[in-house]
Amino acid sequence: MEKLLIENGTIIDVVNGVSFVGAIEVEGNMIKRVIQQGEMLPEGLETIDAKGKYIIPGLIDMHCHINEGFAPHFVASGVTTVRNTAGNVLLLNNLIQKPDDVPTPRVYASDRMIDGTPGQWGPTSYGNFVTDDPEEARKEVRRQVEVGAKFIKLYGWIKRDAMEAAADEAKKFGLEVSIDLINSKELTALDAAEAGVTWFEHASGFAQALYKGWSPLVDQAEWSHINWDNPDQEKVKELCEKMLGYNVKLCPTMVLFDQAMSYPNIWSPKNKVIESIESRKHPVEYWKSHEEIADVIKENNAIINNLTKAVAKTYYDMGGTVVAGTDTPALMYTYPGMALHRELEIFAEIGFTEIEALQAATVNAAKSIHLDDVGSIQEGKIADLIILNENPLENIKHTQEIDFVIKGGKAYNQDEILSSIPSEEAVNRSVQAFMEEWEAVNVN
Repeated sequence: MEKLLIENGTIIDVVNGVSFVGAIEVEGNMIKRVIQQGEMLPEGLETIDAKGKYIIPGLIDMHCHINEGFAPHFVASGVTTVRNTAGNVLLLNNLIQKPDDVPTPRVYASDRMIDGTPGQWGPTSYGNFVTDDPEEARKEVRRQVEVGAKFIKLYGWIKRDAMEAAADEAKKFGLEVSIDLINSKELTALDAAEAGVTWFEHASGFAQALYKGWSPLVDQAEWSHINWDNPDQEKVKELCEKMLGYNVKLCPTMVLFDQAMSYPNIWSPKNKVIESIESRKHPVEYWKSHEEIADVIKENNAIINNLTKAVAKTYYDMGGTVVAGTDTPALMYTYPGMALHRELEIFAEIGFTEIEALQAATVNAAKSIHLDDVGSIQEGKIADLIILNENPLENIKHTQEIDFVIKGGKAYNQDEILSSIPSEEAVNRSVQAFMEEWEAVNVN
């Protein structure tokens, strides 16, 4: 069993919001002991001297759509766990089943999203299930339970009775239900909360609850009276109070809207992870295709940017659960792994303290989905750690100053992780093999 000692570093305790100089003893994939300064250190172990450096838990991206081709970019960015919100569990099985210490993130995944007709992403496929029939929605929930989905993802054109049926069926199996209402034409966040939905991706459906009849799909000129730049804080507070009564959880993915609204002056720091991402066709070609419709994205989808920020801060201040996610690789330049660092910057920009921002991507994120073995530096937890060159409690941007990433007890530098990225040809072959298998089974 591999053993590792990280000594002389400043350990950031995200549970209690404090930091102290100490050491961490790792055995196998677990944290065996957190050692205070002055205590006796074990001898004969492989040692990393972290003097002058800062140690935080591995980060958790609470909303992304991972792909084998850019999975290592997450870990190179210090993101050691991801919550995959819609896709296909069988397609992700290679990643889900990987050993703890490999340089890809552990994956907590839903299966294909359940949507209403005609389907925002087209008819039923491996990535979405389209129905208006409540019994078909229940049947699909049961199928997803069988293949190992950790939660159920609903999409914005689902009908109310199908939504209620899916939420009720999921409850029977102890699974939480998530929804993306960004493009909803009929349902609001309150409608979904009343139906038993727990997770609100992108803090979506709040705009529809505040402005009945609005959606990104209607003529925006008719809604030009809304002050999107400066949301009505009293209305936001009133709605958040109602949502808090249902104890819902928010993953606002503010970077998703912020990158789009900032285009062409996007957040794009120069570092080796982003350089590696930009050297690949996918998702860069996808992002470039969106440059042609950047104005449409700003006027329709990303117009809720400031409202989403207001909702996130207000709901958190009321005691609600708000966690950090990115929706990588959606819309425009949501860099795999690195976008989470921009999300943390936005948390700080809207009034979260540095430790609160960090908690949103570590301990609070882990607690929100009942992952008891990650998210903090404590004895008995999985040894997912990041060694930083600068103090993130002084400036949250310092989460980007990565020296080493420890994934499941194994230490990597960023170059070692990036060298493990599979070729795009290999990824395409893997996807093609899955597609052939899926079509042969002919799951509808």
